[in-house]
Amino acid sequence: MAILHSITHGILALGIMGVFIGMFLESAYIPVPSEVILPYAGYLVYIHRASLAEAMLAGLLGGLFGAVFAYWIARYGGRPLVERYGRYLLIHQKQMDRADRWFRGHGDGAVFFGRLLPGIRTYISLPAGVAEMPLGRFVLFSLLGALPWTILFTYIGYILGKKWQNIGQLAQYFAVVVVILFIAWVAMLWRNRAKASR
Repeated sequence: MAILHSITHGILALGIMGVFIGMFLESAYIPVPSEVILPYAGYLVYIHRASLAEAMLAGLLGGLFGAVFAYWIARYGGRPLVERYGRYLLIHQKQMDRADRWFRGHGDGAVFFGRLLPGIRTYISLPAGVAEMPLGRFVLFSLLGALPWTILFTYIGYILGKKWQNIGQLAQYFAVVVVILFIAWVAMLWRNRAKASR
């Protein structure tokens, strides 16, 4: 993880372009922590090196481009390609399996909610690509899922200013909230189907 730490700090040294690159890598199977990249984007706004709109757009577009890149790798190379070369990019089998189970269990909603969960968001493009999920739907659900994550963590980085690195545990609390919302969403769908079948 020391290598990953060094990579992250090297990316941050690039300013707003580093935000784009970092989010691209995070969405393309390389676990660069967006919980660090996005608050730093907010810090760049705080020190007047970028506008809030520029910081959020860099994070959002970087993540979206990375997700599409990862989707195409999975769609045309398949899981065997990612598994064969993934170890060189710090891709872990356990996290890929978790993303795969998540996608098989929840389909389109998995892409949306997967983009909101640490540990899943980096790898959710893999099962979506392997399953040949239509690209338009994949992009739409990826964008919708990445939007609140990007806005929240960038804005909090801006609010924290020089203390932007103190954001650590917030990602875990956010993940818990997302899981609760997801369970509520599934329960609502199940209840509506039960009513329709009567």
